Amino acid sequence: MERREFMSTAAAVGGAAAMTMSQRAEALEQQMSAALDKAAAEPGVGLPWMCEVAEAGKRIRENGPGEMPGTGRMLMGEDPRLPKMPAAPTLMDFFTLRFAPASHLLQSANLAVKSGHSEKIVMACLLHDISMAGLLRTDHGYWGAQLVEPYVDEEVSWAIRAHQSLRFFADPEVGYEYPKAYVRLFGAEYKPEPYTVADYERARKHKWYMTARLITLNDLYAFDPTVKVKPEQFTDIIGRNFKQPKEGLGFDGSTVAHMWRTIISPNNFL
Repeated sequence: MERREFMSTAAAVGGAAAMTMSQRAEALEQQMSAALDKAAAEPGVGLPWMCEVAEAGKRIRENGPGEMPGTGRMLMGEDPRLPKMPAAPTLMDFFTLRFAPASHLLQSANLAVKSGHSEKIVMACLLHDISMAGLLRTDHGYWGAQLVEPYVDEEVSWAIRAHQSLRFFADPEVGYEYPKAYVRLFGAEYKPEPYTVADYERARKHKWYMTARLITLNDLYAFDPTVKVKPEQFTDIIGRNFKQPKEGLGFDGSTVAHMWRTIISPNNFL
């Protein structure tokens, strides 16, 4: 993705000039994931909402937030434009009905498997951008960690949170370079915000540093439009490493249930 294309898209969804550099980095990764999903999508399969950010903004401006076109009523309940979710949705249901094709997440986890990493690492890679896939782009590592915290090992959620800051800092000893795309699109003079630097310094000293660093390594090289990975490949790993609530994600009364319900019904007026 070139600077002109990125800045044009960023301006359409929120005003690139008003973004901090970290927010621009978030927008870049989202657009790269969206472009990958467009390339990987099978004929006749709908794309996730993030692939149509500019178009969604236009619809909101024309119809008003949550208004169903042509009805004059605000949307509450199931959105007929989205695939119907089961009564007790599982993580796999979210991957297939809300995040699909989720190519970047699947490629990242697949790279971790091929590299022989533990199931914890694979799980962290599979979930590291889950917020960007279905909830919020800005500070997506923090939101994603919170989203999965009740259901995964503490090391996994910590690593998802930490990858947010680690991606801005090279670690030559393990082969992680500062992304060239950041230099090309944000300029060589870009410096992360102080809170990002502080989080990085804390993470660098943490016992689980390498878990988070491996997310960034598998993150960096998981944008290949020629690679197709199916979510079913990770069924067993999810079964062993994700505590699926019997009531379904969004309906188990957890502290994050509302976040999962937001992904189920993202367009409700209230």
